[in-house]
Amino acid sequence: MSEDYCTIGAVTKPPVKADGPPYAECVLCRKPTEYPESYKGITLCPVCEWQEAERTSCSG
Repeated sequence: MSEDYCTIGAVTKPPVKADGPPYAECVLCRKPTEYPESYKGITLCPVCEWQEAERTSCSG
């Protein structure tokens, strides 16, 4: 069975939210994210995360 044309690869999220500072910086705007600074990988702040989801969503 072939994948739908607008299916994108699974986006991995950091496994846990941070309990408090220090927070990881957003890779796009450098603002604090909800994720711990110790998380290795791509982290996005809530605004950039929402904009990225909107940008990559299937338009129908």
